[in-house]
Amino acid sequence: MKLLLMPNLDKQHIHSCIRALTEFAARRQVELLMNEKYAACFADCGGIRCGEFFSLLEEADLCVAVGGDGTIIHMAKHAARAGKPTLGINLGRLGFLAALERDQLPLLDQLLTGDYRIEERMMLEITLERGEERLHFQALNDAVISKGALSRMIEVEVSNQGRPVGVYRADGIIAATPTGSTAYALSAGGPIIDPCLSCIALTPISAQSLFSRSILFDAASRIVIQPAGGENQEIFLTVDGEEGIPIQPGDRLVIEKSPLAVRLLNLTGKAFYEVLNEKLLCRAHI
Repeated sequence: MKLLLMPNLDKQHIHSCIRALTEFAARRQVELLMNEKYAACFADCGGIRCGEFFSLLEEADLCVAVGGDGTIIHMAKHAARAGKPTLGINLGRLGFLAALERDQLPLLDQLLTGDYRIEERMMLEITLERGEERLHFQALNDAVISKGALSRMIEVEVSNQGRPVGVYRADGIIAATPTGSTAYALSAGGPIIDPCLSCIALTPISAQSLFSRSILFDAASRIVIQPAGGENQEIFLTVDGEEGIPIQPGDRLVIEKSPLAVRLLNLTGKAFYEVLNEKLLCRAHI
């Protein structure tokens, strides 16, 4: 078995975790692969073959993200394009997408016995239409249309399948997958959605109207969002928390279910609601 590792160098325990993975690999005759740009950082660990990332991705059996949810999302989207599953090891705060915590690494033996479950998560495909130009993005969590740091509320028009949904005047609007329903959308008042469902949740951020509740759209929806408040608006698109892309007057954002899906490994056997209780509900009382 070949495991492609993606480490987050900013995490406190990253070196000890990678070293533990090399010890596991040595015991079980598992081959570890890693992007060559990390070679110098883990030269003292040994037992890792480094090379060009996308070449290694093609030969890997499994992708392993070591960090927080951001690292897992980044790796999972690469893995989905290559048709490979992803295992997340949490070194972050919540790690909602992670299969394992740092103290659960002995469960890695289950990779060799097949004692695990693969959970499929839907993604969004976001298309930015600008004249004849088309820019495509994939989101595992969400696409956020928001105002600039110093601008007032934005005004956007939303339609689905060519039929008007409404005009939102708000700080922004979040289009989330069920996986992303426990991320930014949750703090904006959106619903918690079981990730086994296929739907798109549209949640406004601090809306200045009675039309301020989330709307759930089925997975066959084709949602279009476009500026409706004139040319003085400063609007940005952010996909899965990455760098904001300026939205210009006349642009159209088309949001629909992606043909790609992320496959996450579950080694503990815990159901979504058990993880929800551990990661969110219990910590809310700390």
